[in-house]
Amino acid sequence: MFEARGEKHWIIPDGYIPPTSAAGAYESHESVCVLNCSSEEAQITLTIFFEDREPLENIRVTVPGRRTKHIRTSTLEAEGTKIPLGVPYAIEVLSSIPIIVQYSRLDATQAENALMSVIAHPIK
Repeated sequence: MFEARGEKHWIIPDGYIPPTSAAGAYESHESVCVLNCSSEEAQITLTIFFEDREPLENIRVTVPGRRTKHIRTSTLEAEGTKIPLGVPYAIEVLSSIPIIVQYSRLDATQAENALMSVIAHPIK
């Protein structure tokens, strides 16, 4: 039996999916990267917050025990509504067990791609 590590509550305050990508092999995208070290599966609930509209709530994702999952933010939806392109947002991640959360963004809006990856902010 492997023990859970990390926290149950995480915040990612800076989200933004560019509306366009430069011609080339890559498309701009963002991912919430989750590591579940436990033998138990993690039941995750995401909430997406915006500056000028109500949040997208109760987006559910399961991460099996002893696995990682990279969740593309462009695939997330609540009641048929997705995160709009070109709009700033923030993400709250709640988990049934402690997990590790990282956030990655590939900005391919110009020929010189930029990759950013940071650990999300754990709430204790």
